[in-house]
Amino acid sequence: MTLTLAHGPLSTDPPKDVNYRVEGPEHRLLLEPFPRRVRALLAGDTVLDTRDGKLLHESDILPQLYVPEGDVRHDLLERTDHSTHCPFKGDTAYWSVRAGDRVAENAIWGYPEPHADAEWLRGHVAVHWDAMDSWLDEDEEAIGHLRDPYHRVDVRDSSRHVRVLAGGEVVAETHAPKLLSETGLANRYYVPPADVRRDMLEPSDRRTTCPYKGVASYWTLAAGGERFEDAGWSYPEPLEEALKARDHLCLTGEGITIEVDGAPVE
Repeated sequence: MTLTLAHGPLSTDPPKDVNYRVEGPEHRLLLEPFPRRVRALLAGDTVLDTRDGKLLHESDILPQLYVPEGDVRHDLLERTDHSTHCPFKGDTAYWSVRAGDRVAENAIWGYPEPHADAEWLRGHVAVHWDAMDSWLDEDEEAIGHLRDPYHRVDVRDSSRHVRVLAGGEVVAETHAPKLLSETGLANRYYVPPADVRRDMLEPSDRRTTCPYKGVASYWTLAAGGERFEDAGWSYPEPLEEALKARDHLCLTGEGITIEVDGAPVE
């Protein structure tokens, strides 16, 4: 499990079946070192280059990278008047980034005078992921967001009998699914392309990015006189953790029933 999401020990809905108690506020913060070099680029300039980054794990929020102020190009920064307040960390200061003819407004933030309970954030700043053109985790491009060290994806061969029904019709049936287990999520069953009614599928323009699986392509399903928009997805070029699910389809959504070994699953 992740530390802060779902039923992680630092979430606001921690697991119940434990032999310990986490003392302290309901909203919890944990800062720990990130083990690899990270860089962020905008308009060809390296805005951030750190070997001393730290991940802030915060209840119910994705981990956020904070880096020492000295690891950011200060000649590219412009302090702004924008400010916000976090009840757990303090008053936030913001900087825009000017690189070439590009300006990323309020792309960087920090806590000049953090709360006593978050004093370790002093001298560190964070960068909005989407404000940069690209990020490098060591020398590999990172997509979506930095990977949480407590998050994982496992894909297993399976012989379970999987049927997918929509509009009263069987649109997929297989005895050879790939079972994908991902931290904090329900199991997903990915069906081999040969076991899906391809005549019922239309490619969609939708794409989503997962830092653990890759870029997903979506499909719209037409069955029983109904249309199910973006009801299926696949990973044509998955990342290493999801390679075994390449080109397999996962079908789910409102109006779609998935049966595994004869029993419906959510």
